[in-house]
Amino acid sequence: MLKSTLKTLLGEMPLTAETYWALRQRKHPTGGVNLEKVRRALPRWRAQAAASPLRQEAGRRVLLFSMLNYWTEHAALLGLALAGLGHRVTLAYLPYANWQKPLDRFDRRRQDAYTRSVLQAAEPLMEVVSFLPEISAALPDSLQRELDTLTLQDAQYTLQVEEVDLESSLYRLRSIRNRHAAQAAWAYIGHSRPDVLIVPNGSILEFGAVYRVARYLGIPAVTYEFGEQRERIWFAQNGEVMQQETDEMWAALGDIPLTEAETRRVRELFTARQKGSLWENFARRWQGVPSEGGERARSALGLDSRPVALLAANVIGDSLTLGRQVFSRSMTEWLRRTVRYFVEKPQAQLVVRIHPGEQYTQGPSVADVVRAALPSLPEHVHLVEARDPVNTYDLVQIADLGLVYTTTVGMEMAMSGVPVIVAGKTHYRGKGFTLDPDTWDAYFGQLASVLAAPQDYRPAQEQVELAWRYASRFFFDYPMPFPWHLLHMEEDISAWPLERFFGEEGQSRFAETFACLTGEPREWTVDGGR
Repeated sequence: MLKSTLKTLLGEMPLTAETYWALRQRKHPTGGVNLEKVRRALPRWRAQAAASPLRQEAGRRVLLFSMLNYWTEHAALLGLALAGLGHRVTLAYLPYANWQKPLDRFDRRRQDAYTRSVLQAAEPLMEVVSFLPEISAALPDSLQRELDTLTLQDAQYTLQVEEVDLESSLYRLRSIRNRHAAQAAWAYIGHSRPDVLIVPNGSILEFGAVYRVARYLGIPAVTYEFGEQRERIWFAQNGEVMQQETDEMWAALGDIPLTEAETRRVRELFTARQKGSLWENFARRWQGVPSEGGERARSALGLDSRPVALLAANVIGDSLTLGRQVFSRSMTEWLRRTVRYFVEKPQAQLVVRIHPGEQYTQGPSVADVVRAALPSLPEHVHLVEARDPVNTYDLVQIADLGLVYTTTVGMEMAMSGVPVIVAGKTHYRGKGFTLDPDTWDAYFGQLASVLAAPQDYRPAQEQVELAWRYASRFFFDYPMPFPWHLLHMEEDISAWPLERFFGEEGQSRFAETFACLTGEPREWTVDGGR
């Protein structure tokens, strides 16, 4: 108690935390913030960026924002790469290693002193600015409402639930942190007026707060993330990348038929996903067990000849589901109402496939939602849990109808000729090969119609071909080439050191991507992912 009180008092006194960190902790990492890899690499990166032959080009005023160890490491590298391309780069940061752990002011300042000591090695090529100092800035009411929505989604994402206690300590912490970040961004961006903000994700945490401030102030903003593929990046210009907005891509490329090589490539990928094997530069297995065939799955679950509806669930609280409601309040409500609907429909069978990725998460399972809605499962409702040795694509083979929120399995069911009802706002919704209700009445009406005559609703051959074309464009043309994946930075920087990146080979591969990251309009091409 005495120690806590003393830290609170010292946290209000100038230079106490910084002096304590420098003298007592000998400038070592503190509070979970550990940027020692960056400390060792920054002198080399700075020297390579300084020697870049491209620095003479007139660049843009770029503001990067980051927090959390891994994102700050990546932002430091990205910032020096942009500086080597001739841009005037500022890296703004918050010295947090954790978004859900409260910190007193003394510890925040210690972590800030450490973070600044590491990042300042990038100067003068890249200016470093802390967003930690508290700014008493009045935010517009409409922006504050956006921050309230962001805070709710932060709590949902952290707890991996959709029903959140707005009086909880986590919600209050996220509200304070988001407002702090927004006020700092409001003051800095409003004064400096950069040409573009580049920020990871943009949908959650302080990343989302800073993104929303930039857009409110009319500053162009680029959000970025990394998917399953090595040497590829997702980004969105003036949008949240996790929304995976593909309308512009589809408008530009949707009418272009696939070449024989493109068709072969997307079929090879689909086969790998079915078999649960790695393929090319995709660093993820989509299934834990190999395919054994649809009839084996039918037998294992005890399914009969009645129509089968396959509900493929997302992970609750995943950032690809938050804020994606169309007619339901949440994915959880959609799940509950759907499984209850089937109670009175014994003429059909429902298979709820829990996302295999749930076995790697800490939150409650979709299985808990199903059991809460139906404590006793009727004989025609079946639950396939995350760890069950069942391949999802075997279930697709025997499905007469697919029900999805945002999972990519919905697109793949359409590719397999299965009619699919999409309940959430996902990237392939409205692209011409799914059923897309926008009200509960329309949803249940479509459910009843398809279950009564599944064969009448199977996608036409043209729709199946459209689904394959869209899949090819989404997997291979939507992401762009990028040298350093967040999850493989050490390996990737060895393969693509900055001097190679600045050379002819690197620029021939990545120049267009970096131009788009700094706000240049993207020109959609069919070879964007090669």
